[in-house]
Amino acid sequence: MSIFAIGDLHLSMAPDTEKPMDIFGDRWFNHAERIRENWQATVTDKDTVILAGDTSWGLKLEEAVYDLDWVDKLPGHKVLLKGNHDLWWAGITKLNSMYDSITFLQYDSIEVEGVWICGSRGWITPGDDDFGEADEKIYNREILRLEASLASAPEGAEKIGFLHFPPAAGPTSFSGFMQKFEDFGVKEVYYGHIHGEDGFRGAMQGDFHGINYKLISADYLNCKPLKIR
Repeated sequence: MSIFAIGDLHLSMAPDTEKPMDIFGDRWFNHAERIRENWQATVTDKDTVILAGDTSWGLKLEEAVYDLDWVDKLPGHKVLLKGNHDLWWAGITKLNSMYDSITFLQYDSIEVEGVWICGSRGWITPGDDDFGEADEKIYNREILRLEASLASAPEGAEKIGFLHFPPAAGPTSFSGFMQKFEDFGVKEVYYGHIHGEDGFRGAMQGDFHGINYKLISADYLNCKPLKIR
């Protein structure tokens, strides 16, 4: 009864949404099959896997369902967060009625093996070169969504934080997401979105303000879910 985590599966099983990921480097070669093999070798039906966004390239739910069906067939209970490419994600009640083995997390938290999984999509943060006026509105909204998720867990309970986007623009930056994790006593946070060797080198990893941050994008993990509990 372990907890695993991985992000950025970037699946494209639907007939009209094929997105070959190996154009982004050798780590993406045959990535879906490698994820499936590694998952089946490490995860059991008694385990839980947290997916930190960008699960499907589908633009609409009827396209994404090919990928969600694929995830559904893998061992364990899956908890999905939204990523910036999950454009199919709409109607949380509908999504959570679709699969017994998948929980879609939004404004909420879920208890797994005595800890509470909390999180949100996140967004680019102040200090990022691309951060602009339009981003500030989304950033502030995502902070509120993260706060709602954290507040939904029982007071005093152990919480594990998840984002799709990195928590801040870089190791020397700070953000409202990091502040919320501190405010609610979170001690470990996992995130995805970052790809490629250059991105890995600049990623926030390790202890910052008493919280341990860890990158879990699929290519960084070499397509193998990371055991976190």
